[in-house]
Amino acid sequence: QVQLVESGGGLVQPGGSLTLSCAASGSILSIYIMGWYRQAPGKQRELVATVTSGGNTSYANSVKGRFTIARDNAKNTVYLQMISLKPEASAVYYCYAAVATPNTKYLQLWGQGTLVTVSS
Repeated sequence: QVQLVESGGGLVQPGGSLTLSCAASGSILSIYIMGWYRQAPGKQRELVATVTSGGNTSYANSVKGRFTIARDNAKNTVYLQMISLKPEASAVYYCYAAVATPNTKYLQLWGQGTLVTVSS
């Protein structure tokens, strides 16, 4: 079974830092793109950051300069380092990946979500 497993969420004070991790497992031939989305209560899910297999990154304007996405291709893992966190960053963060498997050329995967709460 191909899946994404996230870790690293929690409670952090404003101005603090947190790093999320997401590992893809199962019969994966290649991973085209990995990324993070987030959804705050009462709001739509929004893109936070993505990274391609070649290392090209993209960020939402609201997180540029404070969030860094990185990928370890050998471990099929993506990280999201968040610094100078603000209360408005509180949300459930979802890992995303588009992968190729032996049975599917293009399969989109979502993690189960990890809660990040920025509060004093």
